[in-house]
This record gives sequence, structure tokens and C-alpha cells, in this order.
Amino acid sequence: MIRPVHGGNLAWAAALAGCPASAILDFSASISPLGPPESALAAIKARLSSLTAYPDPDYGELRAALGEAFNVDPDWVLPGNGSAELLTWAAWDLSDLEATYLVTPAFGDYWRALSAFGAQVLDCPLDLKSLGQELLSGLVTDGLSVSNRSFVSLSPAVPVPLALGAADRGLLLNNPHNPTGLLFGREAILPYVEQLGMVVVDEAFMDFLPPEQQQSSIAAVEEFPNLVILRSLTKFYSLPGLRMGCAIAHPDILRRWQLRRDPWPVNALAEAAAAAVVRDAAFDRKTWDWLPVARQELFEGLANLPGLRPWRGAANFLLVESSLSVAEIQKSLLEKHRILIRDCLSFPELGDRFFRVAVREKADNLRLIAGLADVCCR
Repeated sequence: MIRPVHGGNLAWAAALAGCPASAILDFSASISPLGPPESALAAIKARLSSLTAYPDPDYGELRAALGEAFNVDPDWVLPGNGSAELLTWAAWDLSDLEATYLVTPAFGDYWRALSAFGAQVLDCPLDLKSLGQELLSGLVTDGLSVSNRSFVSLSPAVPVPLALGAADRGLLLNNPHNPTGLLFGREAILPYVEQLGMVVVDEAFMDFLPPEQQQSSIAAVEEFPNLVILRSLTKFYSLPGLRMGCAIAHPDILRRWQLRRDPWPVNALAEAAAAAVVRDAAFDRKTWDWLPVARQELFEGLANLPGLRPWRGAANFLLVESSLSVAEIQKSLLEKHRILIRDCLSFPELGDRFFRVAVREKADNLRLIAGLADVCCR
């Protein structure tokens, strides 16, 4: 089987490990281990009887729930079949511009979506050497205190040049950044919104931060008609198989996207679950209480292993620098311990010396640390 370019490919991992997919402990997909919430399961069960009818093509109930959750008018929200579907339409708009800045390393789907429409991409690499030192120590700050439990730090700048003709260019950025976990301050993004023709901010991991630490750009959308925010509802709420996300942008943009796509992109069960989970304040708080402690414990366990250097990050995953071949580590972990980590071979800037791991519950994290100790310290 071909090596996957995304995390969570359990069929590939099981074939390599020689076991059923259900036996794999998956650290490669950055999905919360705490869900799905009971509110989602109850909503799905209640909606089963409606499967004989088509969903509301305008998704009025869902858009109202999302608007309430993000404090925007429902007309400024468009539900999607995962944020990946909405990324496709954003890339179509970006391809109409002269060029699009892309902060790298970048999520592989960005390249997929932009290339699908022939967009001209201008690669804007992060300074990984400097960033690595800062995220190892937690020294990247800009107005927020950084404790050994918060892991929240703000990048002082986005590595994208602004020049003459900026109005004919776009920017695609994720915040927090995948795969480094870096959090860009909203004030660092604003100058690009003011000058570029279009800015798309993928905030797929923003909800893992409690409200007082979030650096979302949603509040600026009504002021700037060239700003688009993408949000995922699958990672935080453990619903990747259901496919649910949304875009927040000017209604003119969203109406244009609606005309381009297939009808009923969000199925009735995803619609019901999404409307329920964004109102589940108890689940939100449970996640915000759990993650900082679990992430710190995993960070310390990885940092204590020779040859591994985890980077501090603001999301529910850790990027780890390795002195050994990650492809070999990944293979050994699967064959000996049935544990899957996310290699970074699909990020050309990182290659075979980095891997990414999701933060899971304590017993799983300890199993990962023990497995890595076995395969890395022989």
C-alpha cells in the first residue's frame, strides 16, 4: 500500500503491523480522545427517523446554532462537509488572484486545493531552526504569559512579505499552525487582511484553546469582506467520520460558494450532531481542563527520551524532532507495539527527522512513551 499523506490511515498501518485496524493505537490523527460527546450521539439518535427526508438546503437551524457559537449573524456562516470541502471553494477564489502566499510547512490539502485550480503559490517558509529553539523553551511571547502548562505562545510575525500589488495577492494560513503548533496573534494577521486581496485563515485547531487564550480572527470578518475563516467541528468533538465544518465570511462569498457545490453537502445526522455539540458547554470545559495537563505530561515524557526534542505548541498535538530516522521509528512502533505516529515525509521542509503525535489520555500517552523508549533507545 502507498504511504499515506494524512494521519489516521489505519488500513495502511494495520497492513504494516499485521493486525486488525482496531488493534492500532492511533497517534497520527489529531483527534480528541474525549468524544464524541453524548450530546452528539443523542442528537444523531433523535434524527434517525428523519433520514427519509432531504436536509434543509439552507441549513437554517444549524446556521443559527453556529452563528450563536461564533457570535456572528447566521447569514455569515456556511456549513460544509468538513472544512476540507470549504477549503476547496476558498482555493478557487484564491486562484483568481495573481498569487497566493502559503506559510510552510503547510497542510497537504492546501497544496491539493490550490493546485486543483492552477493557483500561483508563493512559498513563505517559517524559520524552523529559530522557531525550534523558541518552541523548545517556550520563549515565543507577545503579550501572553507562558507557563509550563499553558503552552500558549504568540509568534511575533507572519513570515509573509507585503509589497506593491498586494491587493492582487492572497494568503492561506492556519492558526494554530499545523504541524508546528505555533499560535499567531490576531494582531499579527490583521495587516495582511488590510492589504491583501483575500486572506483565508484555517482555524481547525483554535477551539482546543480556552476562550481567553484564543487568537481567532472571526471578530474581524464583518469589518473585512476579504477575510474568510474556516473551522472544523471534527477534531475537537471527535467526529472525523461524520465530516462537519463551517466557513465564516461575508454573505456574498458564501452565496458564491453555495452556487458552486453539490446540493445537501451536509447530511442530516451531521447537521443534528453539529447543532448539538456547539451548544455543549460542559464538553468544551472538560476538554479545556484536560488538554493542558495531558499535553504537559506527554511533552515531559518525550523530552526525557534521548534523541527526541518535542516542540511546545498551542494545539492538541506535538511536533517532535528526532535524531533517528522517523520512518524506521514508525515501522518499529507499528510492528512491535501497534502504535501509529504521523511521519512528516509529506512536509518537504521536515522530512525524515520529525514526527507529530496527538495528545491522548494518560494511559495511551504512557504506552507511546514506553514504545518510543523501546525502539529509540536500543
